[in-house]
Amino acid sequence: MPSRKYADGEVVMGRWPGSVLYYEVQVTSYDDVAHLYTVKYKDGTELALKESDIRSQSSFKHRKSQSSSSSPSRRSTSRSRSRSPGRPGRGRRRSSSQSREHKDDKKKTIQETSLALPPVLVLFKPSENNTKRYNGEPENTEKNDTSCIILEQKLKPDLELKHFEQYGLRSRKDEKKKEEIYSEKKIFTTVKTMEKALSKTKELEFGGRIGTFTLIFLLPATVFYLLLMCKQDDPSLMNFPPLPALESLWDARVFGIFLLWFFLQALFYLLPIGKVVEGLPLSNGKKLQYRINGFYAFIFTAAAIGILLYFQFELHYLYDHFMQFAVSAAAFSLALSIYLYVRSLKAPEEELAPGGNSGYFIYDFFTGHELNPRIGSFDLKYFCELRPGLIGWVVINLAMLLAEMKVHNLSMPSLSMILVNSFQLLYVVDALWNEEAILTTMDITHDGFGFMLAFGDLVWVPFVYSLQAFYLVGHPTVISWPVAAAITVVNCIGYYIFRSANSQKNNFRRNPTDPKLANLKFIPTATGKGLLVTGWWGFVRHPNYLGDIIMALAWSLPCGFNHILPYFYVIYFICLLVHREARDEHHCKQKYGLAWERYCQRVPYRIFPYIY
Repeated sequence: MPSRKYADGEVVMGRWPGSVLYYEVQVTSYDDVAHLYTVKYKDGTELALKESDIRSQSSFKHRKSQSSSSSPSRRSTSRSRSRSPGRPGRGRRRSSSQSREHKDDKKKTIQETSLALPPVLVLFKPSENNTKRYNGEPENTEKNDTSCIILEQKLKPDLELKHFEQYGLRSRKDEKKKEEIYSEKKIFTTVKTMEKALSKTKELEFGGRIGTFTLIFLLPATVFYLLLMCKQDDPSLMNFPPLPALESLWDARVFGIFLLWFFLQALFYLLPIGKVVEGLPLSNGKKLQYRINGFYAFIFTAAAIGILLYFQFELHYLYDHFMQFAVSAAAFSLALSIYLYVRSLKAPEEELAPGGNSGYFIYDFFTGHELNPRIGSFDLKYFCELRPGLIGWVVINLAMLLAEMKVHNLSMPSLSMILVNSFQLLYVVDALWNEEAILTTMDITHDGFGFMLAFGDLVWVPFVYSLQAFYLVGHPTVISWPVAAAITVVNCIGYYIFRSANSQKNNFRRNPTDPKLANLKFIPTATGKGLLVTGWWGFVRHPNYLGDIIMALAWSLPCGFNHILPYFYVIYFICLLVHREARDEHHCKQKYGLAWERYCQRVPYRIFPYIY
């Protein structure tokens, strides 16, 4: 049985799997059966490495000292003797003799070094942040401060050395300068190649290339299917709706109204009102600036809608042409996605999205190739996240409320419609009021802006999230006041969990030493941040998702139980949050290492207590 070379607790240099990067690690244990060392990186990540992938720190120091020769002192001695004022002839003979000795020593040193050392050795001494970066995780907490040590030990061909010895045409100063330039070019090329390879997306989501290709067609088909089902008298899942004529799906006037709405929200976004805040540091250390004025845009939109209603504009026009509006939004999102991908091809490497840089066209087109595409200071992704789709959701709900009153000749909307509008209005206003919190979400810090977010923001949110209101227009449901009160309690419970959990997390992130948070306990991590194990985050790992699901259920209950169609949103929301939770688990495990495993042991349930 081979004996182990490194002891537990010993600090060594461990090679990162799949690369030539060596990081400072600490040996924690050794497996006698598999002959693998378990080592711990500075960020808390633990990996099992072979003995061949581990080297002592002294070996690196030895090689670094070996690469610097003592020849400068000899050259200095040679120059001092040759420039002696006395006995010039003998000085020249000594100079030529010493030159030959120096060349022999240099050639011997080169031969020994070429046998002892590899051609190129690139060492990165990672700080906490660049370790996370090369793990493939998005930088979302601190500035990426990369410090590196690069030892360039590539030797010149023997032919050039013989040429120099034979003719002696170059001075030592010129030769040294040429060597430095050669070394710098080689180092620059090596580092750029390494960074480009490491920045590629390794793990593909959504089923990879085949899955994303399918979703590009499946998502629009799902939206159109749901809208056609709601128009039927019997919206049963087995009662497939007849397909409308293609020419009836497109209306140039409707498309013009959609463009007017989009650019009106863009105008509100550009207004110089609201505070300007900085986002989280990017991979290059920069911080983008964002203007927080979403709530003001909502107020201006409400005023504009009020003016239209005052002049008797029929807002239920949205209901009459709902399918055409959905098709217009889908066409616009597709055109926007094509534009985003084309412009991302010219974007610098550091501006590409960590999750959308796989090198596969379909995958990068779907997930988004560029992280923060901007036209000047106009951030396209940040604008679409909250403005056209989210505010449009509220406007569509209002249009459905007015359409219900007109279709059924009501003097006031039904109690079910009032509940749906009120609950979802509260959700949208909360998102706009807490707009700054979106800057720390995965959508902003990790996901690129491609078809997935463009279609989701401009089509899925306004036309699927308003499904309950659209359903109630054609399928009115009467509920009693006690039932309405019970549904309201359910929504309030979900909202309380959602808002208090997010506030607890945000306050702890901003100021962990706040006396108001003194009762909260946490697990320290290698990143310098803590993982809450009390409060809502000690109840389940993602209490905000639990609140989301409870609210989604409350939005669907006013529609009754005659059909499952209004509950599609609840089913979709559960699937979406389970997917997000799995992705969050993966990134947190990479980011926090053993601290996350300890947290999972303390908080075993992910979303649903005692269930999942």
